[in-house]
Amino acid sequence: MSKVAAELKYSAEHEWVATDSSGPSTIGISAVAADALGDIVYVDLPEVGSTVTAGETCGEVESTKSVSDLYAPVTGEVTEVNDGVVSDPALINSDPYGAGWLFKVATESEGPLLSAEEYASKNGGEL
Repeated sequence: MSKVAAELKYSAEHEWVATDSSGPSTIGISAVAADALGDIVYVDLPEVGSTVTAGETCGEVESTKSVSDLYAPVTGEVTEVNDGVVSDPALINSDPYGAGWLFKVATESEGPLLSAEEYASKNGGEL
């Protein structure tokens, strides 16, 4: 069973959000999604300075099995992308809640998000 980090919020599309009142929100994809995708080989992330809108596509994640759209769980301006993940997408598989984060957003608003408990119960993850 895939790990679900208790301190994060999740979108129905499997992105996680870490919010810090002093700075931008960090976005990634859950271990549930990473495990379902299999070996991730490529990521296409939004550009720094671009605006993402909650619930809309903002990139894609490609694995040896399939290509999946990446959805923004929040609305705001992208302030940083994780170059480490761009050069080594396997980081998403090995550390989805740490080194495998995707991008950061100066959040204006959040889309509909689930608590870790809600996400785990809907998607078969464990806290």
